[in-house]
Amino acid sequence: MDITDIYDKFDQIGCLTFATIDNGIPQTRIAHLFAHDHEGLYFRTMITKPFYEQLKKTEKVSICGMFPKTSVSHNEDGMPYFAPGYTIRATGVIKEISLETLKEKAGSNEMFMLGVKDIEKYPAMTTFCMHKAWGEIYDFDFEMEHRSHKLLRTGFCFGGAVIPFRGVRITDECISCGDCYEGCSFKAISQDNEHFVIDHSKCDVCGDCYTVCPANAIEIVIG
Repeated sequence: MDITDIYDKFDQIGCLTFATIDNGIPQTRIAHLFAHDHEGLYFRTMITKPFYEQLKKTEKVSICGMFPKTSVSHNEDGMPYFAPGYTIRATGVIKEISLETLKEKAGSNEMFMLGVKDIEKYPAMTTFCMHKAWGEIYDFDFEMEHRSHKLLRTGFCFGGAVIPFRGVRITDECISCGDCYEGCSFKAISQDNEHFVIDHSKCDVCGDCYTVCPANAIEIVIG
């Protein structure tokens, strides 16, 4: 995936959750991305807001959203039902962009003109660029209405960032009993020669394999 693909996924959602840290306390607010180019993803805030101070202090932000809707319904058994869709998240490093730089970008990319006009209307407004980031698209179809498996995870990164592995994996302690395979409702486990392996693009990290493995061969990786 390139930055345009990532931006389009975020833009289809519109309003997004932006998370920062303020003196060790997590903070969130709703905002949106307004532009992108080869350097990264762009958003705005006011220099008078706590959001601005947190961004300047940490130079980091995390963004997420959900499509097509965030409401939850329930089936006849009272279990939650989510219509097929996706979530997307990106975590990375940001830098402040001057109005002069924004005007230069607007000269060749009309998308940036919104930022220029907004700052001219509200002088306390400023722009940030997420220029180095990693993230994931979590494409879900939990009832398998349109395909034979519940989940498809697609990782992405740009600006020199790398995608850290976090989740569960089967170690060499596997005794090939097949309990994990039978217990995986996400159809993320298959047998490779004598041992079982996890397809991490389909794995929800739900823990079902971890709890049934008699050999303690499931390793939890948290980064």
